[in-house]
Amino acid sequence: MRSPLMTRLGLAPLLGFLLAVFGLGTSASAADTDLTFATDSATTTPGGTVNLSMTLTNNKTYDILFVYQTIDPTWLTTQRPDLKYSFTGCSLTTSAGSTPCSGTGPTNLGTNYGATIPPGQSRTVNLTLQVAADSGCNGNIGFYSYYYADFSDATNTSGGPVYTPETRVLCA
Repeated sequence: MRSPLMTRLGLAPLLGFLLAVFGLGTSASAADTDLTFATDSATTTPGGTVNLSMTLTNNKTYDILFVYQTIDPTWLTTQRPDLKYSFTGCSLTTSAGSTPCSGTGPTNLGTNYGATIPPGQSRTVNLTLQVAADSGCNGNIGFYSYYYADFSDATNTSGGPVYTPETRVLCA
């Protein structure tokens, strides 16, 4: 038996209403933010370092209040156990200069971008990728990222995977 409300409104408007009430209908589009990666070198050798930068741009007309981001090795990178590397440094580039990251580490970049990111502005996080001196050679190290951002208008957006440029570990 159908309820009088469903008879008058129909199923689609009722579902839309329920989504709005429970906050599931307020998602912004992924175009509201732009995440880009760059490296300072496409190659390195065992014992070398590569600087990886991640820039998050707010393309919306409201402030970004919160960002959560992950960064993980690609599947091909995990298939080469002879490749040894770690992130040894993390800094946030701001208009006032560079400051150490404030997140919980380079694989969980929750607060590293610094809040707030006003409309039209960007924040860049710089990670130092250290390749171990005893790392294997002729393999690529690459990462991918997912991110989530909350805006001051109570909307949010998420994106990913976004892939970094790969770094080739060469032996002399």
